[in-house]
Amino acid sequence: MRILVVEDDVQIADMLTEALINRQHTVDVAHDGAVAQQWIEVSTYDLILLDITLPKTSGIRLCQQLRDRNSTVPILMLTARDTIADKIIGLDAGADDYMVKPFDLEELMARVRALLRRGSSATRASLSWGTLRLDSGTYEVRYDNELVNLTPKEYALLELLVLNGRRVLSRPGIIERLWTIDDPPTEEAVKFHIKTLRQKLKAANAPDDLIETVHGLGYRMKQL
Repeated sequence: MRILVVEDDVQIADMLTEALINRQHTVDVAHDGAVAQQWIEVSTYDLILLDITLPKTSGIRLCQQLRDRNSTVPILMLTARDTIADKIIGLDAGADDYMVKPFDLEELMARVRALLRRGSSATRASLSWGTLRLDSGTYEVRYDNELVNLTPKEYALLELLVLNGRRVLSRPGIIERLWTIDDPPTEEAVKFHIKTLRQKLKAANAPDDLIETVHGLGYRMKQL
């Protein structure tokens, strides 16, 4: 999943980024509201962690702007303000959840998981495509019950393909979903990841074309 962290405290932003990356998410970071607005315009996020007190554009204003545009992206607000009135303001602006600093990191990660499940009907504890099984709790992949050892990026790529099924994903579209804005790879890197993913699946007796190439367009899962 792709998550935007909007937090002007660099230490907190780094802590959140590390925790989310360790849980196989792709993370972009903005330290002020104006940069966050720019990144929201060019990318699609599954969740936004949004500090209320930000330079240039406040978190409340940014949240309101998103909801005014009918954006349904889940928003978890982070703030040092702990009064009931402040929580009401944040929730009324359109936030889905609200946590007060300092927060317990594990509780925050639990709320992140809950919002991601709520935000997408396709996000499940486990995914399958025929006899291929992905467990998002353990990040294990099995084909015909044979364990397939994948890197975090390979797992994220396979998860993206399975979630989209027969929908063709272009290389630029894959890059947009799985890599950060400030560190995108080349399309050749995507080809390399697809190649190694196919090799590992084949070693578990999956068919060569379990991941199909649609020439000139991109990739998709083989028809069941």
